[in-house]
Amino acid sequence: MLSSVVPRTSAVAAVVAAALAAGLLAGSANASAADIDTVSQVRIHDIQGSTRISPLVGRQVADVPGIVTGVRTYGSRGFWFQDPEGDGDAATSEGVFVFTGSAPKVSVGDRVTVSGTVTEYVPGGTSSGNQSLTEITRPTVTVVSSGNEVPEPVTVSAWSVPCAYAPEGDPAAGGSINGLPLAPREYALDYYESLEGANIRIGTSRVVGATDPYAELWVTVKPWENDNRRGGTVYGSYESQNTGRLQIQSLIPLAEQPFPKANVGDVLTGTTEGPLDFNQFGGYTLTARTLGTVHDRGLEREKTLRQRGGELAVATYNVENLDPSDPQEKFDALAKAVVENLASPDILALEEIQDDTGAKNDGTVSAAGTLKKFTDAIVTVGGPAYEWRSVDPQNNQDGGQPGGNIRQVFLFNPERVSFTDRAGGDATTATGVVREHGGAALTLSPGRVDPASDAWEDSRKPLAGEFTFRGRTVFVIANHFGSKGGDESLVSHHQPPNRSSEVQRLKQAQAVNAFVKDILKADRRADVLVLGDINDFEFSHTTQALTDGGALYPAIKSLPRSERYSYVYQGNSQVLDQILTSPSIDRFSYDSVHINAEFADQDSDHDPQVLRFRP
Repeated sequence: MLSSVVPRTSAVAAVVAAALAAGLLAGSANASAADIDTVSQVRIHDIQGSTRISPLVGRQVADVPGIVTGVRTYGSRGFWFQDPEGDGDAATSEGVFVFTGSAPKVSVGDRVTVSGTVTEYVPGGTSSGNQSLTEITRPTVTVVSSGNEVPEPVTVSAWSVPCAYAPEGDPAAGGSINGLPLAPREYALDYYESLEGANIRIGTSRVVGATDPYAELWVTVKPWENDNRRGGTVYGSYESQNTGRLQIQSLIPLAEQPFPKANVGDVLTGTTEGPLDFNQFGGYTLTARTLGTVHDRGLEREKTLRQRGGELAVATYNVENLDPSDPQEKFDALAKAVVENLASPDILALEEIQDDTGAKNDGTVSAAGTLKKFTDAIVTVGGPAYEWRSVDPQNNQDGGQPGGNIRQVFLFNPERVSFTDRAGGDATTATGVVREHGGAALTLSPGRVDPASDAWEDSRKPLAGEFTFRGRTVFVIANHFGSKGGDESLVSHHQPPNRSSEVQRLKQAQAVNAFVKDILKADRRADVLVLGDINDFEFSHTTQALTDGGALYPAIKSLPRSERYSYVYQGNSQVLDQILTSPSIDRFSYDSVHINAEFADQDSDHDPQVLRFRP
């Protein structure tokens, strides 16, 4: 559903101004929208034009004819209508959205004429980088007749969507593709844009993004495209955007027909048909007037193998803002996952443990209550009596939910592993590395890595700990790097999209890499594990910086390419969570344990990772 962080009128004005400056708007470059006369005898394809920006943006149009193909009574209220006659040009859509702002007084099948202002609305505001949606606003609508057949839908299929994703943006326009002529037979984004507002349909399609709390799911119309054995579609490089992905929403009120619950790998069978929309939270979206039926393919949650006696099992799990106010059911479900799906790892690094009052912004920083409730729940479901180590952050200095004070925490099974405590670690004091008894040692354990660096501004500082397993020292560094907030989406009008958040993660990766090198300088055979929610891909510059100089290896790369993912976002199965190993850990078993990301019912939105090795 459409939403924006800026008023619709502000976003429209910004696009009009940009279109004028770029010469995309017919008329004088010095004209304003208010000065432009009403244009008559206009058809919808004239409004849509053959680029992303309407040639009539800002102008008044009168008596535009068409048939209503969809009505939306929630969110961005309005309706779509379509010219049944068309101009035969594949680049110009014959449908367009009419923004009414209140419940529309039209029905599907109404033949109407619409007068109003042509606008380009940017969902999320112009700073988001999103493409714009061509609309008619402030409309006057006349119903000519009712009960007409809607125009025949365009079938979107594996054969109609091009393999290439998008053209390169115009360097003269800051990398934007807005002014480029659409090439719908060459690029997937151009193909979808050429159908913006038009009535489309898909046939039976595999679900690649589970139903979310906002009543939407993702399918692919290309069943072979970067597929994996569990039914997802894998995002394996910046050039693997997966062109067949399409978001599905429903125009049918949920009270009349609940939105289907689907997991990855399920199949949306039959025909799904409706107008093609563009929104902030997924880009091109089929807003279904007719919705197919979900066929449950029975996807099951995975269970990792239990470590053998001489193996050390180390895991990482983002538990999504866990605090004592969460229902006991969440604690129990997470605890059960630790015991049954992760096989009670010896060391478990947790991300997003909140303080004892959660999001209540009251200055509390201790998470002892959160951790007691969680470790008690693990014991209750038959797991070990884990002990924990962490360093409390300064209040509201580590990002995340205001007042929540999320941090990383080590849980460890004292029956199998011992923790080397070296006092003095606090939120602002950095741990260091010294050579001791012929090997490396931390000066503070647990301790934070370089917390004063600007790399960690408003972000979680790494937590380092020294463990002993069967007489061997193991260093573990738990991380939660900066989020991808602020990055432009794959459907940005900049191609390639701007990924501004990478700047901070690159600094964070360099800081962790330098710390690991300090350990290896003191002992080149040291066993070091860097793990956590890295918030970046295994092929990213962030991961490259972590591995610089051969200090670390991203263990998820030991898996087949189709198995490399821990998170599903907009139908792309991708890596965010990682465990990286120092050179001495050259033989290991790695598992991305898929228990959350592919499912409509989730205990967290991340899948945990487990690595087993013999120190």
